[in-house]
Amino acid sequence: MSGPPPRTDDLLIVGAGGFARETAQAVRDAAAADAARGRPPRWRLAGHLDDDPALHGRDVDGVPVLGGCDRVHALPAARVVVCVGSPRDYAVRARLVRRLELPADRYATVVHPTAVVSASSVVGAGSVLLAHCVLTAAVRVGAHVAVMPHTVLTHDDEVGDFATLASGVRLGGGVRVERGAYVGAGALVRESVRVGAWSLTGMGSTVLADVPAGEVWAGSPARRLRAADPPALGELHAAAAAPDEGRPDPAPHDGPGSDNGPATPGGPASPGGPASPGGPASPGGPASPGGPASHDRPASSGLPDGSNGIGTGLRPETRMGSPVA
Repeated sequence: MSGPPPRTDDLLIVGAGGFARETAQAVRDAAAADAARGRPPRWRLAGHLDDDPALHGRDVDGVPVLGGCDRVHALPAARVVVCVGSPRDYAVRARLVRRLELPADRYATVVHPTAVVSASSVVGAGSVLLAHCVLTAAVRVGAHVAVMPHTVLTHDDEVGDFATLASGVRLGGGVRVERGAYVGAGALVRESVRVGAWSLTGMGSTVLADVPAGEVWAGSPARRLRAADPPALGELHAAAAAPDEGRPDPAPHDGPGSDNGPATPGGPASPGGPASPGGPASPGGPASPGGPASHDRPASSGLPDGSNGIGTGLRPETRMGSPVA
């Protein structure tokens, strides 16, 4: 029995910086792949939303900036993806999702048509997989995760909500990247390593041991540099104080045979952290290398139950050249 016919939904991209522009290009590439297959596009790119008033009314790479981020509430029929964040403030995406207070089913999942996502993997609502990403087998990616180009996630990896994997990251099997963690461009993470919640791993690092929550590590092998910056620590401490707030059960989503994409593995961000919304920077920049001796203590998620912000979901339809979400 065939499923419902494909449908085209309007898509709003929150943010207008580097990551948002790359996501817009992924949407255009997906539309071109759909057209080549003789099917309607999954998304109609409605525009960017950004809190910088200087951008309002302008075009960014041919896509209009329609107004501030809160305009999502004036366009209730459009789906949404939040594309903000940088190594300077990688907690901004969580704060903005919390501020918008949208239901989980408003969030889209954008997968570039060159990404390869195995049938045994799941990708959460609000997440973006850019060009040439690979999810090999039984990979679980949470909600509002940024996966930059040429990133490889291997068997049984788990990536928590609001994490960022910058360009060229390689995760060995069984790696656990916890909620909100930022893994810098080109970093290599050994199998079964835990990268703690709201930590930052520097560009080009080789991670051989667990990275504790709320710390900055860099180098080869990676070593501790210092504590994370206040925005990330604010999210970590707020989650520890109120672990259940803002983390509802996953909402129901369309099944794997539909064009409406994967289910949401995880809810919105935990509370805390001052608002600094709309920041458009791309989450692909470096952290400083080097640093003192490594810590051998195991990482903690910062949550009393040790959870990663990853729930259960349905597997997506994605195959090579077949955009989903």
